[in-house]
Order: sequence, then structure tokens, then C-alpha cells
Amino acid sequence: MPDLSFRVDSAEPVTFAASPLLAFKLQVSNATSDEPVQSIALRCQIQIEATQRRYSPEEQGPLVDLFGEPDRWGQTLRSRLWTHASVVVPPFTGSTIVDLQVPCSFDFNVASTKYFNALRDGEIPLSLLFSGTVFFAAADGALQIAQIPWDRETKFRLPVKVWREMMDHYYPNTAWLCLRRDVFERLHDYKIRRGIPTWEQTLDSILPKIEEVVH
Repeated sequence: MPDLSFRVDSAEPVTFAASPLLAFKLQVSNATSDEPVQSIALRCQIQIEATQRRYSPEEQGPLVDLFGEPDRWGQTLRSRLWTHASVVVPPFTGSTIVDLQVPCSFDFNVASTKYFNALRDGEIPLSLLFSGTVFFAAADGALQIAQIPWDRETKFRLPVKVWREMMDHYYPNTAWLCLRRDVFERLHDYKIRRGIPTWEQTLDSILPKIEEVVH
């Protein structure tokens, strides 16, 4: 049966998708280079290896929301699940490269969005864990099916600028905020009663009052 290995060569934004997508250029190789692989139904779990990079003071502040105060990071800084992705790998012999498309959220209620947005530069350390089903032909030509071993994985360091460029493309000079329905209704009522034309102006009218209370 095929002995598969995986490697991510690069990642880039998918420019014309309906929502933000990153395309990981995934190289799939078979150790038996002359053995044809008919297809692979490939699944991938992607984890953020948060302990595998340093964080500047500018980055530490926003990350308190996820990991607590920096002096506790020895206990709280842990790997986190980012997302799951899948792709059907077409027939190949030896090796091939496919786009593993990974959907990305700009919802700041999502932990991965908070983490990515807090980073200013450098790289995001990722672990990609693979599973799935491989279809191949036996010596007599009969179709065979096998499961990908659970130990198949690879590492990749995603440049922070790639994530930021993608979000700047899909949400230029904006951020996406999800509110509980009752909170939205109160804010919407405030906006309508005061005849405020935009949501930005609505928040601008509220923030000075809050800042006065805080200070």
C-alpha cells in the first residue's frame, strides 16, 4: 500500500472566494515512487503551536484575553485547535501538489481570530495532522482501500503578513463584530432614536462617555 508523507511548501490567500480562504500548497508524496495512487480523501486537523514562538510586549497585551497575564504563560500557553480542512487528491504517481483550502474567520468571538490579530509580524507555528482514505490498485489491478495512519503530520510556519494581507483584502480597513441579539437591538434602537446614519458614528458617540467613566 502507499506510504504517504506530507509537506506544506507555502500558503497564499484565495483572492476571489466568497469568504476568506487560505490555500496551503500541500505536497503529497508516496515513498514507492512508481506506485500509482488513484485518489485520496484527505482530512486535516490544524493546530496552533502557541509555545513555539516569542511574543513582543505589543503582542502580549491583546493575548491576555486568551492566555491570561504573561507571568502565568508557563501554565496557560498551550497548543490550540485552529480548524479542520479537507481535500480530494486526484490520481498521481510519485508526488503531487494540491491546494488545501482553509476557511478563516474574522469573528472576534473566535479564539484563533483573536490570536492571529494580536500578532504583529513573524510567523505562526502550525501543526497539520492528517487522516483519511487512500485508494490504490493492487498488483492484480483490483482497487484497494486503506486508511492513512494517524501519525502522519507536518509542521508549517505561516507568515503573519499572509494572514493580514488576506483579511485586508476581504475586509479593507474594517473589522467584523458579532453581537448578542438583545445587545444589537439596544444599539440599533439608540442609533435610530438619535438619527445617527452609520454604525461607526453610533459607537463614536458612545465611546467618549464610557472613557469618561473609566478615567
